[in-house]
Amino acid sequence: MGYEILKTEGRAKRARFTSVHGVVETPVFMNVGTVGAIKGAVSTDDLHEIGTQIELSNTYHLHVRTGDELIKELGGLHRFMVWDRPILTDSGGFQVFSLAGLRRIREEGVTFHSHIDGRKIFMGPEESIQIQSNLGSTIAMAFDECPSSVAERSYVEDSVARTTRWLARCKAKMRELNAREDTINPHQLLFGINQGAIFEDIRKDHAKRIAEMDLDGYAIGGLAVGETHEQMYHILDETVPCLPKDKPTYLMGVGTPANILEGVERGVDFFDCVYPSRNGRHGHVYTRHGKLNLFNQKFERDMRPIEEGCQCPACRTYSRAYIRHLLKAKEMLGMRLCVLHNLYFYNHLMEGIRDALDAGRFASFKREMLESMAAGE
Repeated sequence: MGYEILKTEGRAKRARFTSVHGVVETPVFMNVGTVGAIKGAVSTDDLHEIGTQIELSNTYHLHVRTGDELIKELGGLHRFMVWDRPILTDSGGFQVFSLAGLRRIREEGVTFHSHIDGRKIFMGPEESIQIQSNLGSTIAMAFDECPSSVAERSYVEDSVARTTRWLARCKAKMRELNAREDTINPHQLLFGINQGAIFEDIRKDHAKRIAEMDLDGYAIGGLAVGETHEQMYHILDETVPCLPKDKPTYLMGVGTPANILEGVERGVDFFDCVYPSRNGRHGHVYTRHGKLNLFNQKFERDMRPIEEGCQCPACRTYSRAYIRHLLKAKEMLGMRLCVLHNLYFYNHLMEGIRDALDAGRFASFKREMLESMAAGE
């Protein structure tokens, strides 16, 4: 694995990440395919066409359906979904947070009740890493707990201490599995996750502790889960400088185009979020002039593409009026076109950010984009 910083502007980093599954230019937006596909009838051929560099899938969801052992038997997730570029697998830790009513946390790990059939599942650090090894992803995420942004300080302190102990167990398990002859990807990388809710001192202390563990990359988790944008930006201001600058920095589950621009400015270079696909499935599309709701009646006679000059599969061929018609008629093609447009927009926003960093003009690019998106059409 290699990570080379090519250019900086303030804290913003323009870098190149090299893995066993290929090179990634950062800052990068990872396209979220929770169960091995982006929701919205998007194929891996489509992902190539719209400029996707990394696909993200979820350990918990693939474990409960179809099963990581079967996927390993079939040659791993890359072969299973026919994808030849990097994959990052989330550890399942976020489900500890999002399935709060279905779980019980202990030092050993977490007992879930499956959201599909209610069966009891145990997942700890070793189980999570084993599942991710079975999947053979490029990057595995450490198993963590994501405390609520409104959790009591004492709870957050205990949770973060446990997450640190879990991280050491994840690292040991990955070392063991990467040394086995039957491991699909013996070059699998491990990213640790910083937690601490909105307590900046806990965040900073935890960042310094995990930085000492010499991991392949570092993520900031537990944001965009209820705190304000201002609180999130403040936590990034305080926390990112405590993480190793010479390793990738990943802001988990974030976010809007504005969030991404603010994150890049603060030194983040990996992002993921379900917004482009989820909003696309509901007819909400992103443009340089803000977000449009294609269900709005004002688009019923609008023969322009979603965005003039956009080269996505939707904008090259179809009009707002036609896509609105498809959405109103509940035709799957309407949803698919909106998702493809949004992912193309996000992927090419990142390309614009990289070009601006290369040219030493990220600050002006950020200002122009934020002003353009706020002004609307």
